[in-house]
Amino acid sequence: MTAEARPVPPPGPPPEAFRLRGSNYSLLTLRLLTGDVNAVLPALGDQFRKAPGFLRFAPIAIGLDDLGGEQVDFPALIAGLRALEILPIGVVGGPQLLRASAAGAGLPTLRPAGQRDTELEAPSPVAAPPVAIAPAPVAAPAPATRTMVVNQNIRAGQRVYAEGSDLIIIGSVNAGAEVLADGNIHIYGALRGRALAGASEDGEARIFAQNFDPELVAISGFYAVREGLTPASIGRGVQVRLDGEQLRFDPFG
Repeated sequence: MTAEARPVPPPGPPPEAFRLRGSNYSLLTLRLLTGDVNAVLPALGDQFRKAPGFLRFAPIAIGLDDLGGEQVDFPALIAGLRALEILPIGVVGGPQLLRASAAGAGLPTLRPAGQRDTELEAPSPVAAPPVAIAPAPVAAPAPATRTMVVNQNIRAGQRVYAEGSDLIIIGSVNAGAEVLADGNIHIYGALRGRALAGASEDGEARIFAQNFDPELVAISGFYAVREGLTPASIGRGVQVRLDGEQLRFDPFG
């Protein structure tokens, strides 16, 4: 008896291996105020020794807008940042020649979501024929800002980010945990980890904690670490706000 031959199914397309999609992520920006890498890196090292773990292995963008025509040794900057366990992934702003220098060192230019390459440089004005202008449509009201509410404690090693909104924690933020928000942060418990409000450079954002004992707090990039806080602010209800370029710690309750 011979085995019955079975037809071989035709080969199909290979299984999908990957997909590409556009995504938006919040990044901290390291704005260079000088192109002297030998001044930038030691200053960063001093700050991070005051706040162990802050920005460790965090991806950051390098801001070039404040440099003007000053040159930067990008290979040395990249090596120094990686030695501090900071991961530079690209540059923002600055003149075209400086961005080209950064690209040659492996730091591409990062663009805001929806911005085309041609928008990076202002186009030369070109005379256009007159056209009829239709009345501008009435803009719909912007949707109300939402608030992210977390009904639990934030444990060590956890990171919560409220993109485009305020953040409310019904619980505590434990040491080693990190909470971020583009708006305000309200913590109805103890703040023992790190809290960063105004992550989208909103200098009006504030941090409220019923039991204030943080490792680090920051608003719109200006931050303070535990060692720099006054003992009178520890262990009580505190509101953190930005006054110019200084953080203020006002008790409440």
